Amino acid sequence: MPEKIHKTNAMRLLESAGIVFDVVAYEVDESDLSGVHAAAAIGADPDTVFKTLVLSAQSGGHVVCCIPVAAELDLKKAARAAGEKSLQMLPMKQLCAVTGYVRGGCSPLGMKKQFPTFVDETAVLFDRIGVSAGERGLQILANPEALALATGAQFADLVR
Repeated sequence: MPEKIHKTNAMRLLESAGIVFDVVAYEVDESDLSGVHAAAAIGADPDTVFKTLVLSAQSGGHVVCCIPVAAELDLKKAARAAGEKSLQMLPMKQLCAVTGYVRGGCSPLGMKKQFPTFVDETAVLFDRIGVSAGERGLQILANPEALALATGAQFADLVR
């Protein structure tokens, strides 16, 4: 693990917005890039660590959904929240081109472009939640309402 953590775009965005956050580094397991692994690696309850999913809308745009790492996204609920007819997962090979991030290091903060963002409503049950800091092996821990403010996100029921 790095002794000194370099700043990512996600961290810079939170700092410029005056949002208090912590960064936790963990050892990356290239064979398991799941959020469940990330939660275990930082010793956090998986309900408090959120994975960032990028979806393609039938209208041609993109939508970002943040859900607990052990949960499964309900595409119908996500589409309803986004006001879209339907959504589908963005193919992995397009993730970097669309967001600037790689699998296992995709943050809802600091993407190449700001997309409509939705956070599962369970986030508000916690004082702090974790999201990727925009790099594999780094998690940002911050207040969910503050993260929503920084991303322009809305809270919605998104999981099965």
